[in-house]
Amino acid sequence: MDLNLHLVRYLVAVVDEGHFGRAAARLLVSGPALSKQIRTLERRLGVDLLDRSAHPVVPTEAGRRFLPDARAALAAADRAVAGIEAYRRDLHGVLRLGFMSAATGTHTRRILELLQRDAPEVSVQLVQLPWHEQASAVRDRTVDAALVRPPVADPGGLRFDLVRHEPRIVALPAAHPLAARSAVALADLDGEPHVDDDLSDEVWVRWWACDPRPSGVPVRYGPVVHTMDELLEVVGRGAAIAITGGSVLDSYRHPDVVFVPLLDVDPCPISLCTRTGEQSALVAALRDATRSVRDSFGAGT
Repeated sequence: MDLNLHLVRYLVAVVDEGHFGRAAARLLVSGPALSKQIRTLERRLGVDLLDRSAHPVVPTEAGRRFLPDARAALAAADRAVAGIEAYRRDLHGVLRLGFMSAATGTHTRRILELLQRDAPEVSVQLVQLPWHEQASAVRDRTVDAALVRPPVADPGGLRFDLVRHEPRIVALPAAHPLAARSAVALADLDGEPHVDDDLSDEVWVRWWACDPRPSGVPVRYGPVVHTMDELLEVVGRGAAIAITGGSVLDSYRHPDVVFVPLLDVDPCPISLCTRTGEQSALVAALRDATRSVRDSFGAGT
């Protein structure tokens, strides 16, 4: 039989939500319609895929065997469609550039200026990405390129062109005893709770918290945040501190947060992330502009 990926997507939504009602709301369909579609899939396969008596709803043994390859098929289909969308953007001179919660300031502006000068036919769409999707969005073609910070959990199939190194800084509550310092050492932060993120890879969270610390003091983690605005609110009310990149200062301010340079932490590289083997002339022009800006400013600034 031919596998209807539309029905598979419905099944995955129910498994992910553990509830027909929530899955239906996510898919913008009615509950009865969703149930009917999944019953259709089960009839075609000749097995029950969901244990509807369980709360939350869980896959049956047949469902558990089916889902890994089914999810892979959905991902492959999504990549195929995204590839065509990227091709259409290329034809129309549209380049989607992803960035996280803070761009690279002057360097980003200069890259875009050079790109506009040397390739005026290119229209750049800036797309803000969640921290945990900074590289995956490039791989699955949601964006054509992205400005990323380390670490990248899975660099396979991706190319990284260094834009610059930026210093790392610590965000502190304005009333914190260290807030008046011109700079602090990492050991000064021992014992302070650091913000956490339950969506990003653990390696990412630990890298930004400088965990483990040279002193050997274990890092304590505080409230979970997913955006820079959430981070600033948590720090501002004194619930945690956060180590971040210096370019945050170009985009973010909070009346109750002070940013202080870190003395003994390696700077953070910011890179242009694109797909290896990329054939797009727009991406090639973006890489050229990035290289020109890096050579002009110097990667260490």
